[in-house]
Amino acid sequence: MKKTLSYLALILLSLLFIAPLFWAITTALKSPQELYLFPPKWIPSVFRFSNFADAWNIQPFNLFLKNTLIVTVLSTLGQLVSCTLVAYGFARFEFKGRNLLFLIVLATMMIPWEVTMIPQYMEFNYLGWINTLKPLIVPSWFGSAYFIFLLRQFIMTLPRELDEAATIDGAGKLTVLMRVIVPLMGPSLILVAVFQMMSCWNDYLGPLIFLNDQTKYTLTLGLSQFKGMYGVDMQSIMAITCLISIPPLAIFFFAQRYIVGGIASTGIKG
Repeated sequence: MKKTLSYLALILLSLLFIAPLFWAITTALKSPQELYLFPPKWIPSVFRFSNFADAWNIQPFNLFLKNTLIVTVLSTLGQLVSCTLVAYGFARFEFKGRNLLFLIVLATMMIPWEVTMIPQYMEFNYLGWINTLKPLIVPSWFGSAYFIFLLRQFIMTLPRELDEAATIDGAGKLTVLMRVIVPLMGPSLILVAVFQMMSCWNDYLGPLIFLNDQTKYTLTLGLSQFKGMYGVDMQSIMAITCLISIPPLAIFFFAQRYIVGGIASTGIKG
């Protein structure tokens, strides 16, 4: 009985999380006349799958998708490269002030992005990067304190004997990292990649601040174009929302076991 009640509670809670997604999908499939019926109609009379294509073609979403992919791929690659190098340095190199410097890096996580938003805008404006994709890509190549912490914790769980054996064979520090450490960091690197991809894919405030030209817009900014001064195209918003939600859901579905393994393996050794 206890197990049955537990499963029943989990099913009820899952329905609460599924309901908004179900409503978005059914709304995207409704006709305009059924959008604002009261009481609301959950299941449309006719499933209008053409709504997805119509909504996609109202705005240049092919261009928005291209811009989003560029930002997501390059930002994720930048985080993987920079955070791996910095984490390796903190985990394996002994130098004066290492712990203090690491604490300073961690302390940056307490500074919200809203505080640095204006200084960043002024800096990017001085560099002439406003209305380009550079402000959304370049900062990722300087690392993230959270990802550096995760990767450092994982590297510290690896025995130093592996490094020493490779060093005896004539490998340098960078060779040890690329040939020994990185192949063992698979789950943690996948974790970092998934988190960064999700962040870039769903980012709205960054593109809103730094981009002015529609040809540079990402998917999230393109989605906001359906909200006008005198009304909201709810049907198109729901259709595009469902479409752009597919890649993150697919990535999370295929990478969830690596995400769990990556999180579990980063807190073993401090």
